[in-house]
Amino acid sequence: MTIDDLAVAVETDPDPRAASLLADVRAERIRAARALLSRPLLRTADEQFRLVRKHAAELTTWFAAETGWRLVVDVQSARLLKTPARLDDPTRPAIAPKTKVPFTRRRYVLLCLALAVLERSDSQITLGRLADGVITGVADPVLADTGVEFRLERREERSDLVAVVRVLLEFGVLERVHGDEEGFVAQTENDVLYDVKRKLLSDLLATTRNPSTIAATGFERRLAELTAEPRPDTDESRLRGLRHRLTRRLLDDPVVYYAELDDEERDYLVRQRQAITARIHAFTGLVPELRAEGVAMVDPQDELTDVRMPEQGTEGHVTLLIAAHLADRGRPVSRFELARLVRSLAAEHGKYWRKSAADPAAAGDLADAALRRLVALDLVEVSGEAESELFSAKPAIHRYALAAPRVLKSSSKTAPKDSSR
Repeated sequence: MTIDDLAVAVETDPDPRAASLLADVRAERIRAARALLSRPLLRTADEQFRLVRKHAAELTTWFAAETGWRLVVDVQSARLLKTPARLDDPTRPAIAPKTKVPFTRRRYVLLCLALAVLERSDSQITLGRLADGVITGVADPVLADTGVEFRLERREERSDLVAVVRVLLEFGVLERVHGDEEGFVAQTENDVLYDVKRKLLSDLLATTRNPSTIAATGFERRLAELTAEPRPDTDESRLRGLRHRLTRRLLDDPVVYYAELDDEERDYLVRQRQAITARIHAFTGLVPELRAEGVAMVDPQDELTDVRMPEQGTEGHVTLLIAAHLADRGRPVSRFELARLVRSLAAEHGKYWRKSAADPAAAGDLADAALRRLVALDLVEVSGEAESELFSAKPAIHRYALAAPRVLKSSSKTAPKDSSR
């Protein structure tokens, strides 16, 4: 029995036990949907995988209807094949699992080459054989002409390959059998052995076209063709495409500003925002925040984000203080100004920060970390060239502004004394 069937049964026969069962089933489905949004590739070992399988039919239908994303669920994995609404957002890089450092261009290249090597490999592979295959791929003249180099001669290069391997371990594509990657980096251990999980390897690619069919040249054009969707040929398909794009942005982006939408998208969202956000809320538990400048879907449980604000710790506090400063300014500010601000804030708040943060030399790094967080949350806009970037407050940052203190007038009447005390 589906949730809809159960809801009809509750309406026709308002049995409290049935109503309680319906609430429990809806809560399960919400947890399953949130699990997929948080981690689009789930394995049998993942805690919420059982719930996703249980509600697979309804999840598949909803994601297809509201976002155009395809959900594939079997006994080994659940894969939500997400297509981003925007291809120009640089704030969500792959992150090295251990160091939490964003991937560089070379690491992305190594990841793609590693996947190509694994696709042709046996059911087991060593890190050394994987490295040999990647080195062969880098030597291809077409790739070599781009300036990418990888010879495995330096520790930095070995660290890059290990970061790629650890991402694949996190995805479940590789499973360590013997050895340790740290020994490979330090060259104190010969090799590491892995099992290759081919099913999960085949689940990784999320494109609308096979990459081998792309004839375009240039990164932007190739990426656009990889994710291109059929052009709408009817009013119904056009409106469906608008709903898909806007729902994707509301699910993926911290905030959707009307000013950043084209005319068609803006008109549609203004007219349909109540209906769209209500469907998202019912399915995911995200709460809509509707403002004059745009719409944000807020997570009361603070789970569906990898960038939190406010956040505990020194960086989190500095970010909050910089956000309040920017919200109070009517003009763009430079990186230098913000570093100087952090140095002045250290005099007032440094006793609450970690010891190294009070060093004036740390102000620039703290300001940079705060700006990365604020840009990722779409609270700050960046303009200008790399050496002279300026940072401006966007509308949503004003929720972190400090209001001016107010002195309440005292009442002319005196409250009676409590004789019982």
